Amino acid sequence: MNKGLFFLKCALLAVLAVIVFGLVTLLLWNWLVPELFNGPVINFWQALGLLILSKILFSGLGKKGGSHGPAPYWKQRLHEKFSKMPADQRAEFKRRLNEKWCRFERNASGDKSDASND
Repeated sequence: MNKGLFFLKCALLAVLAVIVFGLVTLLLWNWLVPELFNGPVINFWQALGLLILSKILFSGLGKKGGSHGPAPYWKQRLHEKFSKMPADQRAEFKRRLNEKWCRFERNASGDKSDASND
């Protein structure tokens, strides 16, 4: 699979996720708020606005000058194991990770031996 097709699939998946989350927010709001609180009925774009507002209010706009607290436990543990590995084992580990997770880069460079697995 080439990079362009991969990124196109990711973009379509992201658009689909935004639409689904917007529709779920719309349906839940219009089902609960007018009945419980005599609030307004909203449209799809207002539902997306609510999602964006809640993202800003509850998780911020992104990282501000570093991470938010310590790294997760699994990440610290992986870093410890990786830093204690001898250089040859580290290189082998990286090679195996590259083989498993970077197939599209290999296929783009001309190696079609793994194309049957896709």
